[in-house]
Amino acid sequence: MVQFTAEQRAFADSVADFCQRETGTRAQRDVLTNHGTELHSQDLYKKMAELGWTGILIPEEYGGAGAGNVEMCILLEESLRGGAPIGGIGPTLITAAGYQKFAGEEMKRDVLAGVVAGDSLSVSMSEPEAGSDVAALSCRADKVDGGWLINGQKTWCSNAHFAKSILLIARTDKNGKKHEGLTQFHVPAGTPGLEIRGIDTLGGREVNDLYFTDCFLPDSAVVGQVGNGWNQLMAGLNTERLILAAMQLGLAERSFAQTLQFITERKQFGRPIGTFQALRHRMADLATEIECTKLLVYSVAQKADANPDKLLPREASMVKLKATETSKRMTIDPMQMMGGYGYATEFDAEAMMRASIISTVYGGTNEIQRDIIGKTFGL
Repeated sequence: MVQFTAEQRAFADSVADFCQRETGTRAQRDVLTNHGTELHSQDLYKKMAELGWTGILIPEEYGGAGAGNVEMCILLEESLRGGAPIGGIGPTLITAAGYQKFAGEEMKRDVLAGVVAGDSLSVSMSEPEAGSDVAALSCRADKVDGGWLINGQKTWCSNAHFAKSILLIARTDKNGKKHEGLTQFHVPAGTPGLEIRGIDTLGGREVNDLYFTDCFLPDSAVVGQVGNGWNQLMAGLNTERLILAAMQLGLAERSFAQTLQFITERKQFGRPIGTFQALRHRMADLATEIECTKLLVYSVAQKADANPDKLLPREASMVKLKATETSKRMTIDPMQMMGGYGYATEFDAEAMMRASIISTVYGGTNEIQRDIIGKTFGL
């Protein structure tokens, strides 16, 4: 079992209590999500910001809590377990980490203070021809007097339709290897020359296409060093994959609890369906997988806290792979165990299934994660 300090246990209890009050009923969640069509409630997110939670990873000098990865995982796990519709928190924390490490002091203070106050952020990497092969991106940034002109298309960009700003990765140099010549830019919401179009998905409105047409950004918009965008991206992988894993762990735990309640109450052939061996064994396997996932999540979080500047490619890929595969299985199996009720929108099972399916794709597909893990063994 995972061993938490007294303070960490108290924090977990606080988040769980908050979710029980704010999102404990289906009626509350329907109001916050427009009957399940939206994955992020800014109203709820602002309440969490007032409690100091959205700035959990932000250093105290910028108004944040200055906590570590373990506390971040506790927040995300308990929030998703409690059904809090804060889908925008993942991309926000991932992007904030990039600003924290590489932005200039003025930009850092502005952006990080916004995160603490409840602003959402977005990061834009993928393109129609550059998904898993991110380094093949072609959205270009051409140097002009006083700044840069951005032209090109981005896709699958989470949060862009409500984010305060977007961290853009564009190509500033076509010479050399494809991993070279990439630069990160700060793009405030409403910047002229940027068009955002939503993409309809199985999960609702969560991702977007971005179109840049002679979009001017001043020199001060550069985040980090010109041409060093790839290395800056790689520096954030520990945090990114831990965030995704902790969220999916919480979702899996929520699905397990709701499924257990259903199969305990639902009767067929004169007894609860959970007492039949087929379902009892399936739930035993799922409970074991969830516990293994939790141990891995917090083990990697502790390693990341102990060595903040050390890349953990094997561990980070393992935790993302394990958590998302467990979540997918934990949300698909109830569709069978609950029969027709699992398919009905009256219950949360189908919504949780939709939320988990995409997790094996974003943040680096699980095929890519397996490839990374294999390479760390010299394969």
